[in-house]
Amino acid sequence: MGAHEGLIENLTYDELRPGQRAQMMRTLSMDDINAFALVSGDVNPAHVDAEYAEGTRFKGVIAHGMWAGALISSLLGTEFPGPGTIYLEQSLRFHRPVHVGDTLTVGVTVAEKDDATRNVALDCIVLNQHGDQVVTGRALVRAPTQKIVRPRTAMPTMHLFDPEARLEAWVQTLSGHPPVRCVVVHPCDEGSLHGALDARAHGLIEPVLVGPALRIRTLAEQMQVSLDGLELVDVPHSHAAAVAAAALAARGEAQMLMKGSLHTDELIKAVLDESSLRTGRRMSHVYRFEVPAYPKPLLVTDAAINIAPTLAEKADIVRNAVELAHALGVHQPLVALLSAVETVTPRLASTLDAA
Repeated sequence: MGAHEGLIENLTYDELRPGQRAQMMRTLSMDDINAFALVSGDVNPAHVDAEYAEGTRFKGVIAHGMWAGALISSLLGTEFPGPGTIYLEQSLRFHRPVHVGDTLTVGVTVAEKDDATRNVALDCIVLNQHGDQVVTGRALVRAPTQKIVRPRTAMPTMHLFDPEARLEAWVQTLSGHPPVRCVVVHPCDEGSLHGALDARAHGLIEPVLVGPALRIRTLAEQMQVSLDGLELVDVPHSHAAAVAAAALAARGEAQMLMKGSLHTDELIKAVLDESSLRTGRRMSHVYRFEVPAYPKPLLVTDAAINIAPTLAEKADIVRNAVELAHALGVHQPLVALLSAVETVTPRLASTLDAA
């Protein structure tokens, strides 16, 4: 039964004996529940809605009952008897719920053999880590007659990606800090105005809206959102909004600038024209990526401002990114320097800079 690494091997009908047994173990994770819900379409809130599930008699989300049944199927189909097995019947009785973190031991035992049909009846039992019965039942299979030993098929890796959950988790890490006074520059489209109001609702910023007041108020009415309690600085157009925002920052009346519906060049020029905002470092841009197959966010810099930075400017870009990572709650960020090749070579200047 899978005795060789990387191989999958069955037991034939003739090799099976009454009382012969096999088992496997599996610990339930929330990813298991979500994956089963996605594949089956069963999004019963008892399985996927933590708030709802907490109010049920189970006091938390529980696995789908058929998840334990699927584990029995896995044991029968891959190990005991294994490849070539044909599932005929399965009865199941569910005794206890399975919670996230529970470790299940799935066991099947040969109960009866029928030489005329090659059918094998197997008693099935699933126990939790306390030894309590979770599921019991009986399976009827047609056992293989030929020995099968094959390479174990390499399956694609499944990554569950919930961008909303990741964003919410990130926002929660910042919730203990007081809101930052933030100038929102020319918020004259739905995306930028919504972004500012959402950030305010989460307690992250105290927005100051800078732009054409009538246009912003009209947009808010169309969006059916309230601007009550917000400071609104009236200027005629986007260029004036950028200049006014930079001046507010220069006077220390704001700790952050948020770009609205204006071109990036307008805002950057206004900032660069304010000499008091200069730090002596090269300005740089950072993208924050949520990658489905990677559990942590990635910061990529510089992908928008510096076209061909010098070695000293690259050092500034790294320092800026590290300080941003600190501000985002990453206490010890790891820095990787990217180039076209992985080794240092004199023919490629970027590798020398990285070294």
